[in-house]
Amino acid sequence: MTTRDFNRLSEYINNAYGIKMPEAKKVMLECRLQKRLAALNMASYKEYCEYLFSEQGMSHEMVHMVDAVTTNKTDFFREPSHFDFLTQQVLPELCEGYNGYKELKVWSAGCSSGEEVYSLAMVLQEFTEMISGTDYHITGTDVSLTMLAKAVEAVYAEDRIADIPMWLRKKYLLRSRDRAKQTIRINAETRARTDFKRLNLMDDTYDVHNKFDVIFCRNVLIYFDKATQCAVINKLAEKLKPGGYLFLGHSETVSNMQLTLTPVQPTVLKK
Repeated sequence: MTTRDFNRLSEYINNAYGIKMPEAKKVMLECRLQKRLAALNMASYKEYCEYLFSEQGMSHEMVHMVDAVTTNKTDFFREPSHFDFLTQQVLPELCEGYNGYKELKVWSAGCSSGEEVYSLAMVLQEFTEMISGTDYHITGTDVSLTMLAKAVEAVYAEDRIADIPMWLRKKYLLRSRDRAKQTIRINAETRARTDFKRLNLMDDTYDVHNKFDVIFCRNVLIYFDKATQCAVINKLAEKLKPGGYLFLGHSETVSNMQLTLTPVQPTVLKK
């Protein structure tokens, strides 16, 4: 990949998706796009760039390029202290003194292949079963169509579920009838309380129709520069109900940012 082609790609990726792509990541970008060159039977990155930025490429190839360059590391119950805080403080507070019917609305922004969504679903299901008149719905969004398709399917390798407590596995997971596959699937009742859609956090406005009680946007902002991080957090805040909570990843900091949210813990903010 020539410096010119790399600069053209990295500038676009940064502007369109907020992902920092410095010179040190040139080899990584080459490796991740090699499969796309092979799939399109192209001999060079120059040829790929010319196609990618053509009208046809923007329509047909851009989603595949984004899938290739985005990092999709996720796990069930990742950063478990967040789930403890959600269960012990946030959910009781949100439902305190409420009479009648209440549906808790939660958004997992940057949900990848869905593990975070279904971890949240298990926690919310357990909570709402204890509080009469409550229910929940979770929206998962991601920029990668490939990851969203996996989230909707909700099928995972058995070695991915080690961090799910055994009693939750028995209640929410279904083993494949074909034992050779060694996969599980989230049960239908849990999947029915979720929906997934494509959303780019770099968009000027976020096309989600609800105001949310809780938003998880964890380990996504680390790929953005400081100004973009601040802008994204404030746009997420617009989608929170008053008194709602935003959870960030443990490696993400909001120090020296002008925000419309108040930190209540190092990576938890409240509207």
